[in-house]
Amino acid sequence: MFFRSRIAYASSPCLIVLALVLVSGLALTGCKPLPPSKPAAEFTPDEARGAQVFHAYCARCHYPTTTRGLKGPGLQALTKLKEMPSGTPPTDERIMQTIRHGHGMMQPVPVEDEDMQYLLAYLHTL
Repeated sequence: MFFRSRIAYASSPCLIVLALVLVSGLALTGCKPLPPSKPAAEFTPDEARGAQVFHAYCARCHYPTTTRGLKGPGLQALTKLKEMPSGTPPTDERIMQTIRHGHGMMQPVPVEDEDMQYLLAYLHTL
């Protein structure tokens, strides 16, 4: 009797779906590791200023050196990926448009032109 109930429990639809989600997630993240971020000690002055801009405007919603989400997705290797979380290529123009105009749940962020250039330099280090 105990053996039968364990089999029924192990094959419940919820557990099967959970197992599939976990295996899929591991397969997607484990297949291709992301390149590491550039160490802060090696930043150019523009990249260092961009890190300050990031922490002022973006850090409350995005982790910079991981793909783990906060309020928004983590941004590790953002400019090195084929597509951003929105599905669009991570060109500087598209990143600027997303920052300035928002996308999905992301609100527009009023970053000045000069700060935007520093921010983009920093995002390329991730």
